[in-house]
Amino acid sequence: MVMGIHPTTIELTTENHLTERGDCIIGVGADKGCLDLSDDVKRALRSDGAEVTISIKVGEERLDLRCWGDSRLTLTNPREVVIRKSSYVDNRTLAIGADCAAIDIPRSLVERLKRATSTGVLEIAVLPP
Repeated sequence: MVMGIHPTTIELTTENHLTERGDCIIGVGADKGCLDLSDDVKRALRSDGAEVTISIKVGEERLDLRCWGDSRLTLTNPREVVIRKSSYVDNRTLAIGADCAAIDIPRSLVERLKRATSTGVLEIAVLPP
């Protein structure tokens, strides 16, 4: 079950199930991991100082968060996408320095994400430095 309570990350996964350890996961059954992003988006995300806006939409509810690109991003994980408040980077990291983590997502949006019938959309906009 989606909990959305992690204090420093937000994660989406292509997997269709969660464990209790996945308290940062807000979306399952995603159609893309980091690896599947377009080359243009990857190139933009790998720019130091690129400002990244991520919108998470479920029905009429929407959350916009701001984070940053980084030249260390590999974006090679085929199953997961992780947005981090910290500057830590691994192959699942989409962006760093986020102004929001799973715990900060409005509970009404998390409740929608918990529903098996809900479909969420994640949009990425990158403004070059």
